[in-house]
Amino acid sequence: MAVVSDKTTEPTHPTGGGPGNLPPETHSFVGRREELHWLETELDPSVGTYRLLSVVGVGGVGKTRLALRALGRVQKAYNDGVWLVELSPLHTAGLVGLAVVEALRLADQSTGPVTEVVAEWAEGKRLLLVLDSCEHVLAECAALVETLLPALPGLRVLVTSREPLGLPGELVLPLDPLPIADDAVTLFADRATNTGFTLDDINRPTVEAVCRRLDGIPLALELAAARLSELSLAQLHGRLGERPPSRLDLLSAPCGGAGPPRHQTLRTAIGWSHELCAPLERLLWARLSVFAGGFCVRAAEEICSGGPLPAGRIAALLARLVEQSIVQRHRTDPVRFRLLDTVREFGADWLRALGEEHAVRLRHRDHFRRLVRQGWTEWNTGRQVAWCELTLTEHANLRAAMDCALAEPDSRFVLEMATDVGFLWRHCGYLRDAQHCLDLALAAHPGPGPDRTRALWVRGAVALLQGDLEAAANWAERCTDAADARADPATVVAAACLTGSQLALSGRLAEAIDVLSAMPRLPIREDGFGGAQLHVRVVLSFVYLLRGEYGRSRAVAEEAREASVACGELWAAAFANVIVAQTDLARGDVHAAVDNARTALAGHGLLHNTVGAAMALDVLAAAVVAAGDGLRAARLLGIGERVWELTGRAQMDSPDLLATRRSHELRIRAEIGDSAYRAAYEEGFGMQYEEGLDYAAEGR
Repeated sequence: MAVVSDKTTEPTHPTGGGPGNLPPETHSFVGRREELHWLETELDPSVGTYRLLSVVGVGGVGKTRLALRALGRVQKAYNDGVWLVELSPLHTAGLVGLAVVEALRLADQSTGPVTEVVAEWAEGKRLLLVLDSCEHVLAECAALVETLLPALPGLRVLVTSREPLGLPGELVLPLDPLPIADDAVTLFADRATNTGFTLDDINRPTVEAVCRRLDGIPLALELAAARLSELSLAQLHGRLGERPPSRLDLLSAPCGGAGPPRHQTLRTAIGWSHELCAPLERLLWARLSVFAGGFCVRAAEEICSGGPLPAGRIAALLARLVEQSIVQRHRTDPVRFRLLDTVREFGADWLRALGEEHAVRLRHRDHFRRLVRQGWTEWNTGRQVAWCELTLTEHANLRAAMDCALAEPDSRFVLEMATDVGFLWRHCGYLRDAQHCLDLALAAHPGPGPDRTRALWVRGAVALLQGDLEAAANWAERCTDAADARADPATVVAAACLTGSQLALSGRLAEAIDVLSAMPRLPIREDGFGGAQLHVRVVLSFVYLLRGEYGRSRAVAEEAREASVACGELWAAAFANVIVAQTDLARGDVHAAVDNARTALAGHGLLHNTVGAAMALDVLAAAVVAAGDGLRAARLLGIGERVWELTGRAQMDSPDLLATRRSHELRIRAEIGDSAYRAAYEEGFGMQYEEGLDYAAEGR
């Protein structure tokens, strides 16, 4: 007779629908009712009194799963979001702050300390920051939290880690393994259903014995349950009762056998799962450990093949590892895969024991080096959206590959790779990552050459977006000297783009016109320098606009737009559409202004270009009020202000743009009155990024 447990298994569900970046749950949730209720209560800002909570326990005990379940239930209580920062992909010191900025989707248009950037954005907000898997960056996390919490009364922090941060006022929830007789058995049976297993009165004692051998650790139970597809329950129980083979001893407990017994139990359970794998499955598992964040089949085939493991076998072997719960499908992307932290650690240990770690990490580096090089060469071929999406998806792997390249100071690839990945990062908002790798690469390779010239140009472009005009002037000068020495016309134009942009943002408009207008109209290249060629024209049209020369501004902007359309380029085209919309307004063509501003917004949205989207929203608001819809215009200004917040510099600190925005506000207030303006503006300001862009994209 089948047994019905009194501890029910809760189904999966999406998150609570509030703002933030919580992923949907992908598995049913078993047990933990008391811990879940406790955590929900403490995380509820109307009830809980502690602002720093830590869920602490051994690897595989379910800390993240419990946190995500509780967070989904309290999400709506945080008006400004629940934000998950996944720290397990970090392999280099000093990156926790960057990970927080990226999770909050801040474009980070500044060079100040990350804590100041976050504190400025979060001031006056109510939000919950979740630092997941802190144990390997514990000191950095403690320093960040210790700085942010006193400065931000509306901030709460939830930590998952194998040990607490050790800060005053930290409330710790020690998470124990599941109780054997009920929750552990329920979880094992639930995860074993895919193998055809059914829990009943006869097999229940053996299941309890298996759960007891595995100390009720959820990950160990899931790995064991997956083995019922090839072993009987009795065989599984017998295997777990044997002593692991001696060649696994090194991997069964860290630090020469030291460590918590339950951690050793988990490592032993993973070791048995490893022992039951076929030889090629073990080899693939070890090699997959070099990936950070996630991977796709194609990358696994290129990086993990070699020797006895042919590329053609990898897809089938990967499917087997998924069946055995060793490899997980990605939470939100069905074509990507990931390894849980403890499973990846075991694979990395095995890779080192095989003597392959360095070689496989170099293959990982070279795979992503070739990928970003292709991104540079194809930037102006109609694939910008695809490259931006890929850069966002593979950010953790790109960072790991770049770290590997920087650790090989004699490698001839360092400067090339830093330039290519920095170029893509610059377009996707990862400005500090780009700055970091370019500074290190340029310092290590001071000699002349085409890659150094490209690196100088990308570094200057990063400084411009960060608003560091003094640094931008320095990089522009160095890039110009290098370009003149090479005498390559397209490189000279790219250097002039840096100089002209820096002059324009500094208010030196006449000088900017002299530099930019002197550049020849060369055939547009397909690579990153082709983007610079187009941007020269966009910046020139912008300078004319600031000077009130609307006819010249429109002519140059339309020229840039047509050239962009001809090669399938979107970045410069979207900026050109913003300028064309502004000239539409100047000549009274309101409907054209609305259409062009909305087209610009769509282009910037596809490329995740926050600055461009904010500029387009300001122009769209002006066009909409001119069309007679003051309430909608006020909402658009509120949405735009929220987006400008993400950049860290409202209206890029440009006096002209700030004055223009103020004039739009005054006109809207005059049209609908102060009270209606404030209500509509607050409504728009309260929208999250994607929600606001969707609203702006709609017609009247």
